[in-house]
Amino acid sequence: MYLKSIEIHGFKSFANKIFLEFHNGITGIVGPNGSGKSNIADAVRWVLGEQSAKQLRGSRMEDIIFSGTQTRKPQGYAYVAITLDNSDHKLPIAFDEVVVARRVYRSGESEYIINGSPCRLRDVQELFMDTGIGKEGYSLIGQGQIDKILSGKPEDRRELFDEAAGIVKFKKRKQEAEKNLEEEKQNLYRITDIISEIEKQIEPLEKQSATAKIYLNLKEELKNLEINQFSKEYDRLHNSKEQITEKLEIVASDFSISKKALESTKEEYHKLETQ
Repeated sequence: MYLKSIEIHGFKSFANKIFLEFHNGITGIVGPNGSGKSNIADAVRWVLGEQSAKQLRGSRMEDIIFSGTQTRKPQGYAYVAITLDNSDHKLPIAFDEVVVARRVYRSGESEYIINGSPCRLRDVQELFMDTGIGKEGYSLIGQGQIDKILSGKPEDRRELFDEAAGIVKFKKRKQEAEKNLEEEKQNLYRITDIISEIEKQIEPLEKQSATAKIYLNLKEELKNLEINQFSKEYDRLHNSKEQITEKLEIVASDFSISKKALESTKEEYHKLETQ
């Protein structure tokens, strides 16, 4: 695997689009001070996912976009694309040639592209993990960085050795697994606390449920008693009504007989008076 070409447009001092082509082997870029040699290295570091403006020798990320001169207008975006020969398939992707590009606008919007398809920063980082080509890899060493590495902390040097040994990917996966495990533990603790709270509420709820059942049973019994009482009272009143009706019928019959007898008596009396 080797770098085949770099395309730069609007990045730092490169106002116009430039295209640098490389061949397999050692290639040197020479030029006077201030001609942009370091900016080419910064462009490679940036397209590989560098997020720190300080590492790109700037104060903010917007500084990487060509800011203009007295004769040139500022650019609205910066764009860098690198093409890698992947015929040995050291990169975990099924292409013999891999093009990685990054674009950022003054508005702050940015995008990553792998072989023409939009992707995430994480996809770029995982593509180059354990290859030594990532932004933290040992293949990108800036001015004074060797002295910084030699005089740096042991853990910083260890990171370079891990990258060279190809174990960074596994360390990252281990860290993610440990993070996920810790999150699951916290979720388990939270669920355990919820279960404990629910268990504390179960006993009084069971008591309330038993009380409610007793109340409902008593209410049902009272309802049945009231129905029975009403039914008995209804039967009593119905029987009384029938008895009264029978008595009324007897009284009415007696009254009719008495009325007829009275009328007969009146007729006989009237006959006696007329004689």
